[in-house]
Amino acid sequence: MTDSDRPNRYNKSMKNDRFIQKLNSFKCLFDLQKAFPTENACIKFLELIRWNDEVVSPFDETSKVYKCKDNRYYCKNSNRYFNVRTRTLFEASNISLRKWFMAIYLITSHKKGIASLQLHKDLHVTQKTAWFMLQRIRKCFEFENNNILNGQVEVDETYIGGKNINRHKDKKVEHCQGRSLKDKVAVLGMVERKGKVNAKVVPKTSADTLTKEIIRCVRDSANIYTDEYLGYNRISQFYIHAIVRHNLNQYVDGLAFTNSIEGFWSLVKRGLIGIYHFTSRKHLQKYLDEFVFRFNTKDYDENERFTRLLTNMTVRTRYQDLIAA
Repeated sequence: MTDSDRPNRYNKSMKNDRFIQKLNSFKCLFDLQKAFPTENACIKFLELIRWNDEVVSPFDETSKVYKCKDNRYYCKNSNRYFNVRTRTLFEASNISLRKWFMAIYLITSHKKGIASLQLHKDLHVTQKTAWFMLQRIRKCFEFENNNILNGQVEVDETYIGGKNINRHKDKKVEHCQGRSLKDKVAVLGMVERKGKVNAKVVPKTSADTLTKEIIRCVRDSANIYTDEYLGYNRISQFYIHAIVRHNLNQYVDGLAFTNSIEGFWSLVKRGLIGIYHFTSRKHLQKYLDEFVFRFNTKDYDENERFTRLLTNMTVRTRYQDLIAA
């Protein structure tokens, strides 16, 4: 990838030489610390990414803005003050931006993620704070999990929640064999070959549910490949649909196979089991968004992936919402 291609990966066209210099200035965590040695350096970098030297009020984009002391700004139309943290994942956080930058770099660069217990040791914060930081960051990953797919698309569903045989006898669930959702969560995955992936938690794996989700994410000009599960029978009405029959030990039939999406499932499950150990139904989608983000940016350098997230940081999650029933 050339330098001329690099700005096209971000929401805003970044023509500022200082941005390009910063973007290529760190290749590892040590370089990240050198690139952002102070809190003010982090603020200036965020302002450059978010506003590109033209400050825009988050309360009224048409308002005139006045610069104040302590890196604050004043919105004339709304009569309110703001800074670069306002209406981002950093808003109302007492954690320094340097620690936030390190957390973002670690979660985006580690191939299977990073546990909150490990992050609390690395950043010298409490485990509760580390978990909250990671959940805020994961919430911002969702922008990469709504792709419109085309071409050759593999579709498959999986079930996350562990095997009943491995549970203690007082935690076993009766009648949960096969595709039962009593003790598992259903997830639908779609991947464009040599392209991007989507992974969504679905309430059930009926033909109605799967067909609606596929139609929402896949163009009608695409070719779809699935296994023999009956829930996919209806999509033949809308797409060119080829089936590989796993129940007959058939795994490849010409162009019909689902190896790409199954490879993604292996990454997700190994990460959940090996790094996070347990994920609740409530937060599972956030973890899926995290794995989707890393898969879809697998060709990016670590610093590009880091900056890619910072250009889409305008989602804030409150702790009360995370722990609410």
